Amino acid sequence: MTLRGLIGLLALVVLGLLAWELRWVLLVLFGAVVLAVALDVPVSWLRRFTPMNRPQALVVVVALLLLGGWQLGELLLPELIEQVQQFTQLVPALINRVGELVGGVAMLESLEGRVADLATFDKLQPLGGQLLGFAGGAANSTIQLLLMVLLALLLVLDPRSHQRLVLAATPAHYRPMAGELLSACREALGGWLAGMTISASAVFLLTWAGLAALKVPLALLSGLVCGLLTFVPTIGPTVATLLPLAVALLVSPALALQVLILRLVLQNAEAFLLTPLLLSRTVNLLPTVALMAQLSLGALLGLPGVLLALPLVVVLQVLSQRVLVEQIMDRWL
Repeated sequence: MTLRGLIGLLALVVLGLLAWELRWVLLVLFGAVVLAVALDVPVSWLRRFTPMNRPQALVVVVALLLLGGWQLGELLLPELIEQVQQFTQLVPALINRVGELVGGVAMLESLEGRVADLATFDKLQPLGGQLLGFAGGAANSTIQLLLMVLLALLLVLDPRSHQRLVLAATPAHYRPMAGELLSACREALGGWLAGMTISASAVFLLTWAGLAALKVPLALLSGLVCGLLTFVPTIGPTVATLLPLAVALLVSPALALQVLILRLVLQNAEAFLLTPLLLSRTVNLLPTVALMAQLSLGALLGLPGVLLALPLVVVLQVLSQRVLVEQIMDRWL
């Protein structure tokens, strides 16, 4: 290896170590970029049909989001809190019901005994320390979220200046291609976010309406869980089905069968009709790639890594197609 190659390899190692040390900063920055793209979609749409400039359009979009969130919270939050309390009360009955179906509750009674043994002062002292640590982690996450929102607003206010800053750090020969890559990544990420948001909202509303029509308890809570887990490929919809299925099982096996059929119909309609239609003009992720990305980033960075894994895969898939495939592999002699 030449001296130049050795220096380049050493520089890559140093940059990799530096990126790992600053991984939380980079995570907040990438989360801000994702949020900025999500805000830029309605801002660009509003500017296209109105004479507003970018700051005015951003103020209108943020105001509409806050107003809509406030109204939605007033409408759904009391019922959602009530259903969460009902779910905590239904857990013992659900455990007994499952125990009866599997032929006995000996293991469950042993579990209850272990929980009772842990409910002593000596055993609760470490739990108190863990709760304090959890509170500190929640405060840290809140600060990171606020920084992410602030950075996103700054990015949406003046995206061209930030784009020029990125291009300035690129060699002059590659700047046209870098500009095209940034535009392609923004278009793919914006389309994916819009498509998945519509898909998750449709799953939430249809599941809620279907469960309410079947008179299944906790319909709103179950619909919300199903909608949120739409963002988790392959295993998300399956795991989401367990909540309404378990609640329906407390009523009757026939109702549980109806819930299972409802969820199978909605899940397949979302996977094979709605999502491909919404993502036909943007990046449609392979379930295996998306799942592996979430598992990997979840193991490295925890819950924030899981939440940002799919947007990161969208960007990496565009970069791989434009750079690795078109610029390297297709020109390989």
